[in-house]
This record gives sequence, structure tokens and C-alpha cells, in this order.
Amino acid sequence: MARLQQLTDQPLVKSSLWETEPVDCPPGTRPFINAVVGIHASPTETPESLLAKLQQIEDEFGRLRTGARNEPRTLDLDLIAFGDETRQTPELTLPHPRAHLRRFVLEPLAEIAPELVLPGQILSVRELLARLPPAHCKRIEPTPT
Repeated sequence: MARLQQLTDQPLVKSSLWETEPVDCPPGTRPFINAVVGIHASPTETPESLLAKLQQIEDEFGRLRTGARNEPRTLDLDLIAFGDETRQTPELTLPHPRAHLRRFVLEPLAEIAPELVLPGQILSVRELLARLPPAHCKRIEPTPT
């Protein structure tokens, strides 16, 4: 969180930490810890420049990119949305193409932005979450400081 705070001069908006079961991962993958952070980007920031900064932070924390899909990793910082921006490039899809289907994204996102409507959706985060089937998603720590 402290490293993410360095990306902006505004306070971060942070969810609690959530323990969730891996989705579409290799057998034996341990549960993940998830959170959502809202960053107030500077007016000159683009989705691509922010993504590059997030990937740099992943690298600083020891992220190895083997190319294997959904493998366990030390840190995974996804860009879920960037205002009303949309993208469909090999490097970036906005909003995140499966965010609206994933409890591990929507539970923490609902803590900080329950009425947010992601680009391309008509339902709010709270409404999308209510439509998902139950899954292991347990709050393990209050909102980080």
C-alpha cells in the first residue's frame, strides 16, 4: 500500500484484505489475498502509463513472468478500470474483462465503490455482486492504513 501511495499525491481509497479461493489456477494453488485500491491519477496519467507503473511495482516485489496462465505470484496488480476509459489492445483491456464476474474483485470493490458502474455494464458493483453464486471470500483484515 505504501508503494502504491507513491503513485499519487492524493490519499488512496483502500478496501479490506480478503482471502479467496484461486480461480482457474493450477491444482494445489493456495488461497489468495485480495484487495482493491482506488488511486486518484494525475491529469497527465494514462491507463497505459499507470499499468507500466503497476508492473514495475510487481517487479520490485519479485514477480516472475513465466507466461503461465493464472499461476501463483508474489504480487498481481490489475488495472480494473480507469474512469470511463475503455481499451482493447494486446497489453491492456479496460475495464478488466472478467471483473464483473469475479467475487474476489467485486467484494473488495463494493467496500469502496458499491455504486460504481464499470464501463460497459448497466448494473452497479453492489448489484453485480448480488448476482454472483456464493464462493469463498472472507474478509481477513480491516481496511489497511
